[in-house]
Amino acid sequence: MSRDTQLKDRWEILVKKLSSQFADNDPLELDAIIYLVGVQELGQIHKTFKKDEKLNLMHIAICRLLEPYGYYEFDFFDEEGWPHYNIKEELPPLKAGEQSVLMKEALVSYFLEKEYIL
Repeated sequence: MSRDTQLKDRWEILVKKLSSQFADNDPLELDAIIYLVGVQELGQIHKTFKKDEKLNLMHIAICRLLEPYGYYEFDFFDEEGWPHYNIKEELPPLKAGEQSVLMKEALVSYFLEKEYIL
């Protein structure tokens, strides 16, 4: 199975599983899944977040997802428990489709690591 086919299959499994758990089977968009990772990483799953906090959660998720690729490194947790990351390497300029593939790949890797999908 080619890498692209495997990623596509795993992405579909991930979206289906998360959508059934969090969205009554309405397919979740990429941004919604990134947001879920941010909530997971923060660990405050029962809190209601303000708009700016939701953007910060997505930032946390992107940093965590791209950390294994060498773009970010974890620095510290602040007094409110929010993780902070440092930029290790700037992301190369990517087209929208390339960004999407990178994030899907990173999300699939994250959920494989967490053993949410196999």
